[in-house]
Amino acid sequence: MRVFVTGGTGHSGSYIVPELIAAGHEVTGLARSDQAAAALSAIGAKVHRGDLTDLPGLTAAASQFDGVVHVAHRQDLLFSGGIDAVAAAEVPIVLAYGEPLAGTGKPLVVAGSIGSPGQETLGRPATEQDPALEVRDEHRGTLHARNIVETTAIGLAERGVRSSVVRIANIAHSTTDRAGFLPTLIALAKEKGFAGYPGDGANLWNAVHIRDAASLFRLALEKGPAGRYWHAVNDEGITFREISEAIGARLGCPR
Repeated sequence: MRVFVTGGTGHSGSYIVPELIAAGHEVTGLARSDQAAAALSAIGAKVHRGDLTDLPGLTAAASQFDGVVHVAHRQDLLFSGGIDAVAAAEVPIVLAYGEPLAGTGKPLVVAGSIGSPGQETLGRPATEQDPALEVRDEHRGTLHARNIVETTAIGLAERGVRSSVVRIANIAHSTTDRAGFLPTLIALAKEKGFAGYPGDGANLWNAVHIRDAASLFRLALEKGPAGRYWHAVNDEGITFREISEAIGARLGCPR
């Protein structure tokens, strides 16, 4: 399969691309810089120069491939407009892929979050049958999807796209992660001289090695039916205290 991947040089993408290539797929990654292009070439992918802001360019690119894996996002908007601005920018991006894929049955796999079902699952584990949570916008008085990227991708199944969402665990770890939750906690412990946790540290976190998540992206691309959510989770209930104790033990600092 000829696959177009966005975010191929990020933490998730840098594992997804080799996973796809090892399975025999021909992968082309979106690159907006010479550095990104070199990184994609180094792991065996072809390069398509472009940018997430170029919606017609994304549509044209998607039309040339047998499937799309989208794990990139407009990180540049995070500090100025927060997650709402990032999500708002993602919707037209997903729809740009959907335009050439409509009616073809070709796959579109989009990265989501394990937290998207939200408080609707309070008291029980979230399942792959739980849709993204919808909440009321207090300021505008209208219903909107907190996870509009997920619902937009899933909605494309009604237009003949084999679309699905891989919800990544809260902690997606590997030795190459430099900006995730765990590296942040480790850096904080080094700065403060101890590995702390909130309250009694009993609140639970879920985790997955990003290599396992990459395998799930591949399987969703190859075999996943339209309109499905998939949960990339291995460890389902790690307490914050256990995480802090592990960090403290490794760093040799109090916890």
